[in-house]
Amino acid sequence: MANRTILVDNNTWNNTHIATVGRAFSSNEDKAYEIMKQLDVSYVLVWFGGLTGYASDDINKFLWMVRIAGGVFPEIKEPDYFTPNGEFRVDAGGSPVLLNSLMYLTSYYRFGEVMTDYGQPSGFDRVRNAEIGNKGFVLKHLEESYTTEHWLCRIYKVKKESNRNA
Repeated sequence: MANRTILVDNNTWNNTHIATVGRAFSSNEDKAYEIMKQLDVSYVLVWFGGLTGYASDDINKFLWMVRIAGGVFPEIKEPDYFTPNGEFRVDAGGSPVLLNSLMYLTSYYRFGEVMTDYGQPSGFDRVRNAEIGNKGFVLKHLEESYTTEHWLCRIYKVKKESNRNA
């Protein structure tokens, strides 16, 4: 389509490679950026259904990424993405590890400004029936390149590393 190599698709057979991508999405933005540099990533694509109510988005599949990553990289631990009560929540009561993961950040970037339903607060996710818990954050290593009209497909460009410390 654009002469780009896809790192993970439905035909990827290398478990370590899939786990590395899962590790990036499971990590905070700084750690994910280091992984993306190692993989020579230019763009990141996520599927997000919080605006339209599309339940097969990447947030709902995220725990599989965590599980696969944790099978290869022991620092990724599935319980870290749940509340102390064992809940997977995207609202203010969600796990700080989840709320700061690359998956969360790329899914919900600028979503806290969006009004989805009458009578609901801005940033109300129609799939998870919750107001997101991390709003107003700024991406440090990614810039939004494209988001479809209904936010289903979101593409981010990985910023190039500065050649000097500012």
